[in-house]
Amino acid sequence: MQSKKEKIVVISGAGISAESGLVTFRDADGLWQKYAVEELATPEAFAANPELVHRFYNARRKQAAAASPNAAHLAIASLEQHYQVVVITQNVDDLHERAGSTQVIHLHGKLCEARSSLNPELVEYIGDVELTEHDTAADGSALRPNIVWFGEEVPAMITAIEEVESADKILVVGSSLQVYPAASLLSYAHHKAEKVLINLESPDFISEYRFLQGKTATEVPKLVASWLGMAAINPTKFV
Repeated sequence: MQSKKEKIVVISGAGISAESGLVTFRDADGLWQKYAVEELATPEAFAANPELVHRFYNARRKQAAAASPNAAHLAIASLEQHYQVVVITQNVDDLHERAGSTQVIHLHGKLCEARSSLNPELVEYIGDVELTEHDTAADGSALRPNIVWFGEEVPAMITAIEEVESADKILVVGSSLQVYPAASLLSYAHHKAEKVLINLESPDFISEYRFLQGKTATEVPKLVASWLGMAAINPTKFV
């Protein structure tokens, strides 16, 4: 009888996408620096100026579509050969999926999707299509990005908590975990679970975590190699 695979839960943040050339929301290019977050990423902003909000997300969607998964994304996907792997990401791009990860929970939504303004369950895939204020959902309401905006609940949190609770290993990648409610996920990890944090900067709460400082595209492949029982690995294997 085949033994049950160990379960790894990966919690990824903006740092892993940044290494594929995607800027974080707070580091958006100069075109958007003159706008406050309330003007771009809230339900009130969309109601007041849908054209501006669509322009912002159209630009982000185009950038994400042009990016490619990096060695960290690919290394994480390769873990599925030997482990049960669930990725919980704060990122709205689909780089994990394009790298080959098959179980990905998006806490903050997906750029490649749009949804009804009235019914959050009415979601459609749009890829890199540009939306305008004239686009409507199947129910006739305004079509909006399928993004969890500031002030909105994070519906995927319940599922994410359940996955973290049952994990044998927790890997936090490219996230300082300062944004809630995502940061609260760590408190649900089993005390016996192996916990590793890979980031450029060290957070203040790493007492339970083995901290590996450096770029995710370099450090994640090394960690994956150790988990897969490989003596050493060249990160370019995952490029």
